[in-house]
Amino acid sequence: MTILEQIDLLEIYDIDKITMFKIFQNKVVLITGHTGFKGSWLSLWLNHLGAKVVGLSLGIPTNPSNFETTNLNPLIQSYDVDIRDRESISEVVHSCQPDFVFHLAAQALVRPSYDSPIKTIETNAMGTVNLLDSLRSINKDVVAVIITSDKVYDNVEWSWGYKETDRIGGKDPYSASKGMAEIAIRSYVESYFNNANPNVRLCTTRAGNVIGGGDWAKDRIVPDCMRAWSKNEAVNIRSPFSTRPWQHVLEPLSGYLVLAFKLSQSSKLHGEAYNFGPSTSKNYSVSNLLDEMSKHWNKVQWNDISDKSDQLHEAGLLKLNCDKALSELNWQPTLNFAETVRMTVDWYKNYYDNQEDSTFNFAIAQINEYIGLAESRCMEWASND
Repeated sequence: MTILEQIDLLEIYDIDKITMFKIFQNKVVLITGHTGFKGSWLSLWLNHLGAKVVGLSLGIPTNPSNFETTNLNPLIQSYDVDIRDRESISEVVHSCQPDFVFHLAAQALVRPSYDSPIKTIETNAMGTVNLLDSLRSINKDVVAVIITSDKVYDNVEWSWGYKETDRIGGKDPYSASKGMAEIAIRSYVESYFNNANPNVRLCTTRAGNVIGGGDWAKDRIVPDCMRAWSKNEAVNIRSPFSTRPWQHVLEPLSGYLVLAFKLSQSSKLHGEAYNFGPSTSKNYSVSNLLDEMSKHWNKVQWNDISDKSDQLHEAGLLKLNCDKALSELNWQPTLNFAETVRMTVDWYKNYYDNQEDSTFNFAIAQINEYIGLAESRCMEWASND
């Protein structure tokens, strides 16, 4: 599908067709980390669904950013707040009185966590505790989806996918901080949100490696490539043969929305954890990703620097088992690997070809394309029944 054909989807796809997601219309939805990569896409989608989006973030993490290129700021109520600031978090929560909460605020990268372990742990672990403690004193029904990471598992790099019941661990400060958050969440569920029908219902989610347009973070494979290739430069690749559960950003976001809907309908899901990732039947390496990206971008160049001796530890193999999401939520990934990469590169091509223009329309077109593919593949959440 060409870029122009995608833009045409703005005119032909009616977002109101999605019965399940009508629950978000006119609801107050608090998103922490709304200026980040995933948070900005989720803010855009929920705004498109008619939600009253309230965002809480400490500034804008990158320049450029998806939040700014889509011109999201006029569409949502934003609070410039550090997730580590407990009193300010509580003030925002009690002021906006959310119906739904999606917690994405984080220090989200492995390599910077080696340089700033204390900040990483304070942000990811204590930041989560600050939000949970704010919800503890709220006097209304709230559904909260707490996003951690696929890195929470004690990864011994075996060949099968990790299940939600596998051991929590983490060799690097980032992974450890997310594991700490999971333990704290479990404690709050058991200690404060533990009656038969709690007013605060929450779940945790662990998503695979997310790619897609609008990611500008340092030391992430796709934005590193796009920055270099847009200037006809080579990109340095640290671990070309490492495998990851690559998925387009819209995949886990659809899972978060499905989970929020179903959690609002049933307290049986309260306190559960869910993996959201691609099928484990096919595993793709960084090298595979580069090869697939080269089909959509001219003059691809990269250097293998994996033999450098100063490499920090990064997992070589990581897979997720998402059977629980399929069984209990009837959620499964929509896109295959080729579609994931094509949609990702198309976004950057559109950005570099039209840098003076907002990416809002193109992002909405990609959301609509994704919904259309999900409906054509009989995904329950995209049904209008």
